[in-house]
Amino acid sequence: MVALGKCLTCSRLQLAMMFVITVNLTTDVTVAMQITSTGSQTIQRAQGETVMLGCTYTPAPSDTGDLDIEWLSVHPDMTQKDQLVISYTGGQKLHYGDPGLSKRMDFTGDPALGDASVSISAVKASDTATYQCKVKKAPGVDMRKVTLVVMVPPSVPKCWVEGGEEKGADVSLRCKSSVGSTPLNYVWTRESGGAIPPTATQNSQTGELMIRNHSESYMGNYLCVVSNPVGKEQCKYTLHAYNPPNKAGIIAAAVIGALLLLLLLLLLIWLLVCCCHKRRYEKEVAHEIREDAPAPESRPSSRNSSFRSALGFRSPPGAAYSSVRKGQPKRTESDNRSFYTNSSIGMPAPSKQKAPHLPPVLKYDSSNGYPV
Repeated sequence: MVALGKCLTCSRLQLAMMFVITVNLTTDVTVAMQITSTGSQTIQRAQGETVMLGCTYTPAPSDTGDLDIEWLSVHPDMTQKDQLVISYTGGQKLHYGDPGLSKRMDFTGDPALGDASVSISAVKASDTATYQCKVKKAPGVDMRKVTLVVMVPPSVPKCWVEGGEEKGADVSLRCKSSVGSTPLNYVWTRESGGAIPPTATQNSQTGELMIRNHSESYMGNYLCVVSNPVGKEQCKYTLHAYNPPNKAGIIAAAVIGALLLLLLLLLLIWLLVCCCHKRRYEKEVAHEIREDAPAPESRPSSRNSSFRSALGFRSPPGAAYSSVRKGQPKRTESDNRSFYTNSSIGMPAPSKQKAPHLPPVLKYDSSNGYPV
């Protein structure tokens, strides 16, 4: 009985000690530095808006050191160092890093009074990142991360139809927004004429509405709405139904046009060939004429003058010569001999033939080309 009582006493002491330790641990946890901000840790905002990143804190009574608050941009690569953007140390606010971001970030309240929240004005797509709030007051420290996603709202889309709007054919209505952060969601609805045709299928990612076997009952106004988490826009298209064209007539016209084009091409080729033959014929005829033409006779006056110049002959004063001896008496060999004999001593031989008082009448010789 005594041993049993001692065991019970030991068990009670152990339970009491465990209770005291548990209470002390719980008290230490509740009184340590703690960030009290709640809410979603992922925030989506449209470009150009102002966003607030919450970070309220409650220090413990034992946290008596200097207050130090830091907002950092967490690098996606864990091996890289995070970038400090703004801090509160020794009662002063300090900005760091990229001025394009740090100047747009500021504390919303008094950081010394338990509010370390910051706001970012005119957010940009480049501001998309995970931001960390770190509050230190020795010996307490706590931190909180918030992910900011800056999105671009969709621009006004363009609505059009691909191909024709013929009856009995497939008609494809298209809707596309050129600007906007993904994911973009496209939805087609029918404003007039009833519901979406039963033969139609639409793709919410590409913005296509395909209508099979188009008919007049599918005519009307169709509305396309494009949206993402930060905005939406819309466009309209009025769908018609046209009778299909006469395909047989189109084919016949195409064939006739092709034949006419071929005939025109053949005519041009024939004209070019005829022109080439004509030029070749003219060249051959001109060449034959040049070969058959006789060489022109040399002028007697030219031959006589060259012969007299070669002999050093001088014409005696008062003597007249004609290029052709027609109608004049011939000079004998003895006369020539006496003439050359006298000319050798510088005196011209007297002519035995009495020169006529009047010059002979000259006639134009067409064969020689000069008067004779």
